[in-house]
Amino acid sequence: MAAVSPMLTAQQSTGIQTSRPGKALALPKGDDMFHFVIFADRTGGPAEGIEILEQAVTDTNLLDPDLVMTVGDLINGYNEAPQWMEQMEEFHGVMDGLKMPWFPVAGNHDVYWRGKDPKDRPLREHEENYEKHFGPLWYWFEHKERGFLVLYTDETGNLDKPKNFNDAEQIQMSEEQLTWLSKSLGAMKHLKQVFVFLHHPRWLARYRESNWDEVHQRLAEAGNVRAVFAGHIHRLNYGGFQDGIEYFALATTGGSMPGHMPQIGYVHHLNIVTVREDSMAVAILPVGSTIDPTLYSKERLGELDALRNLGLASAYGPLRVDEEGSINAEYGARCSNPTSQPIELTLSVDSPPGSWRILPSHRHLRLEPSESKTLSFRVQRSGGSMDADSFSLPRMSLDIDYLEGSGTRVSLPTRSHEVPVTLSSALPESLFEGEDNQVLSVSEKSAVRVDSKNLDLPADAAFTLEAWIQLDKEVEQSPVIAKTESSEFGLWIQEGRLQFDVHVAGSYHSVKMTDKLATGEWYHVAGVYDLEEMRFYVDGQLVGEPLAVSGPRTINEHPLYVGGDPDSRGRASRFFQGKIDEVRLSRGVRYTGEAFERAHRHEPDAETLLLLHFDHALGVFHPDHSDQAAHAVSTGGGAVLVEDDLPPLDTD
Repeated sequence: MAAVSPMLTAQQSTGIQTSRPGKALALPKGDDMFHFVIFADRTGGPAEGIEILEQAVTDTNLLDPDLVMTVGDLINGYNEAPQWMEQMEEFHGVMDGLKMPWFPVAGNHDVYWRGKDPKDRPLREHEENYEKHFGPLWYWFEHKERGFLVLYTDETGNLDKPKNFNDAEQIQMSEEQLTWLSKSLGAMKHLKQVFVFLHHPRWLARYRESNWDEVHQRLAEAGNVRAVFAGHIHRLNYGGFQDGIEYFALATTGGSMPGHMPQIGYVHHLNIVTVREDSMAVAILPVGSTIDPTLYSKERLGELDALRNLGLASAYGPLRVDEEGSINAEYGARCSNPTSQPIELTLSVDSPPGSWRILPSHRHLRLEPSESKTLSFRVQRSGGSMDADSFSLPRMSLDIDYLEGSGTRVSLPTRSHEVPVTLSSALPESLFEGEDNQVLSVSEKSAVRVDSKNLDLPADAAFTLEAWIQLDKEVEQSPVIAKTESSEFGLWIQEGRLQFDVHVAGSYHSVKMTDKLATGEWYHVAGVYDLEEMRFYVDGQLVGEPLAVSGPRTINEHPLYVGGDPDSRGRASRFFQGKIDEVRLSRGVRYTGEAFERAHRHEPDAETLLLLHFDHALGVFHPDHSDQAAHAVSTGGGAVLVEDDLPPLDTD
């Protein structure tokens, strides 16, 4: 007979059912429990307070408690009957959205009458209206062996006086209510716990002239009163335990307060109370913090992701600056709404320091589903220094709000977009002449970007990619020149070895060096793909055997990065650390056979798609010496030109 695992036995002894051994797990409490929610004051603030109450109702329905209590000040009141009735109906209209019963507590705003002529004041002010349309001024009920007791704190000792809670005579509980309280506590003696609700927190020092001590004494003598909840002060206040009774003053659920400062007690909230056999726990939930999980459907998340990654198209093409850095042109930002809901956009200008001037500073736009519009800006720069340290490109910040049919607004994180700027295509040839021989030095988080739309290389075209490279330090993996994102091509270092990659027929194909790259040494590298095979040359010598690969490469719209690799959103990532020079991308096959003669410098011809000498820079631009004029742009602060000598070339 097989032995029983001790661990399995331990699990079974706790009630955990399993066929696996493991640490014994404790089961949850098995006692009956329930939740109820408490709403704080709703009045005294701006009209938007009713909207906060609406959100609290939505939150509460998601929490699904047994019931909802209040602590008074349900309506603004302090008015005559017609206005009071209108506000009462508005409040009921919102609270009727609750899926569970709710219970009122009378506050001063709910019962105080104020009118044009004091002679018209009803004797008990709005008390009669309140009891007719909300409920009794004091009452109790039983739920799951617990008592819920509501008291009234705005009785008028002298009916000839208008109600005023600052009058010592009017902050006393009447004998009538005290007698009822004692009788009610006696009737609830058999209940496990009693919770008390009232508007004014009479235990605070501001009510020292009230008769709350007498009320508290009766609550304490009952023996089963667990907690007292009040409102009015519009700020969270915890009174601690007094004779075993815990005291809480709530802040607001739409009422007035000096600002949203939860740390110091000012917050629109609801309280959720968890009731167990002989205990209670209270938690504060800011209004709006309860989220419906059904919002996160595949369709809705897809729409929000589309907005989160929304780009700005250039309606009129990139702006062009001349070799002196001057520009006076109109930039058109083409915005589109890819979702099924309206969106609102704000496009703000982030002008770089210097002589840039872009007007207006911001534009607002609403787009209906599938709608597109163009926002225009006037861009001017009067010239000036084109040094890398003093010339940077303008950017625009894009803020998007997604307007859902439920009336809610989802604000997406601000995104920054670089305004597309390039060099004039009519740059003087003298820019590429002279004895200067510099190279590009790139370090961590820097690269040089060439936009894809400027490279006319169809998927079914043969091509050659080449450059001079020098590695600063040993690395296991790093891009050198890449347009790779499950597509296209690049020069990469993998396991310390250089390789040429092309994405064809759903996967990458690679040819690579046998030996690892040495640091501090210059290499000329060239990859060739002729649609039938891939070849890789290092220092003019064929590396390994050609790799048979046929078919068009997989293309993308991401930039080509010198010294980096595009991520899924086209941003530079995983950076090279070293020097790069004389980058050339050509349409067609430059090299065949097993060897060719290298060159330190190339001249453009009809097949040249990109030729970066890295001898001169104009601001952040690296001039392209091809007919394509695909001028590269530095990203990050570590891509700079430095003087260096390429190695001597072997000659026969």
